[in-house]
Amino acid sequence: MTDVTRRDVLRVGMAGAAALALPRRLLAQSATLPEPPLLALDRSEPGLAVGSLVAEWTRTAVGDTTAWLRTYNGSFPGPTIRVREGERVRLSLTNRTADATNLHTHGLHVDPTIDDPFLSIAPGDTWVYEFDVPSGAAGTHWYHPHVHGSVARQLFEGLAGALIVEGPLDSTTRLRRIEEHVLVLKDLSLRNGAASPHTMVDWMNGKEGDLLLVNGVADGQLVPRRGTLRLRLLNASNARYYHLALEGHPLHLIATDGHFLGQPVELDALLLAPGERADVVVQLAGRGSFHLLDLGYDRGSGHMMGGGHMMGNRPGSAADAPHPLLTIVAPARRRTVPLPSRLTTVDVVDTTRVAQRRRFVLGEAMMGMAFSINGRTFDHERVDVRARLGDVEIWEIVNGTGMDHPMHLHTYPFQVLSRNGTGESRTAWKDVVNVEAQSRVELAVPIADFGGKTVYHCHIVEHEDLGMMGVLEVA
Repeated sequence: MTDVTRRDVLRVGMAGAAALALPRRLLAQSATLPEPPLLALDRSEPGLAVGSLVAEWTRTAVGDTTAWLRTYNGSFPGPTIRVREGERVRLSLTNRTADATNLHTHGLHVDPTIDDPFLSIAPGDTWVYEFDVPSGAAGTHWYHPHVHGSVARQLFEGLAGALIVEGPLDSTTRLRRIEEHVLVLKDLSLRNGAASPHTMVDWMNGKEGDLLLVNGVADGQLVPRRGTLRLRLLNASNARYYHLALEGHPLHLIATDGHFLGQPVELDALLLAPGERADVVVQLAGRGSFHLLDLGYDRGSGHMMGGGHMMGNRPGSAADAPHPLLTIVAPARRRTVPLPSRLTTVDVVDTTRVAQRRRFVLGEAMMGMAFSINGRTFDHERVDVRARLGDVEIWEIVNGTGMDHPMHLHTYPFQVLSRNGTGESRTAWKDVVNVEAQSRVELAVPIADFGGKTVYHCHIVEHEDLGMMGVLEVA
């Protein structure tokens, strides 16, 4: 996650003016923003939460039409799973689609033999995932399919949901008094009553839809009861980056990728790459309606195709008009909750004794139809990195391509040490790091608690499916 501070103040102001210039008819027709349904969990046995998911095709309302989408339990996005630190979770997944699928609990530090990216659940079969929610896992995570070669299609067609872990810090007086909302950011495009199929350009650049949805709704309206809000933001899109700002308000960042920061950080805008999450607190400043805006972002030049190329917008560019994602209507009576000056202690990874230093070079070939790490495309039978349990490693990721790649590591959270040789401004735990085009990042990766085989990959999931993924084995 990249945040943008004072340099974006003017742009946010201009964006707000552009949003306010939207036709009154469009604003008046905004639908009430729904909260994703909660997954029913049976807690009749102390310490155990039992639930079930069904992956199936469902005719789903999308804006003023309906479409056949892949859903979990008939919901788009899927139901929010809320569990607690220390609980044992038993979650069954039944596959009622015609394609093999599985479930990745993205962001949870659990055994890779359970959160298994190599597992394939055949049509008609059920698989039971059972794991302990570790201490310190409180935060915003999510779940989605991870069968290699079909991740992009299944995710774009609707299979995704939030996974929230509650911990002791959530029960503190100030955070408990803050009204909370889960916002799943997911784009979509439709054709003939279904999600539009991938084109060759989609595979090269990563597929983006023309419908920008929050909790399955375009231009929704959030009407809170309180004046201070905690927004759990999840980028569940295949390839779209969201450069977010709230008209007239700073965003107080309190957590990234499911981990609390040491203290809140005030931002005018923040960048959310595919797969990333952020928790922000907003203190509504006055009566009225305020737009949560996508300011646009240039994730780099794409691949030449028929004389053209894909372009987006870097923060600060005015090439595209800001897009309102939703409207927040401030309550007439509101009491703001003071922000805590400190949240938690974030332990800094000790890099004085580093067992391994590794270099990963991101590349592409064949007119952008194959993506690689260190010159090799993914092979599930090959181990690319062998690491020892208990070691701390330094990973340098070098992006020599012309577009950004958000890199995700399963199982083992990391800390960003530097970007292009410049030290990171704050200590934070992450599981996705955006590596800008023609840049490099350095990560501290503690290999803790679990052995086994897992993966690391680009979270533009088309690039993952086309080979930008490697296998990590820990022994």
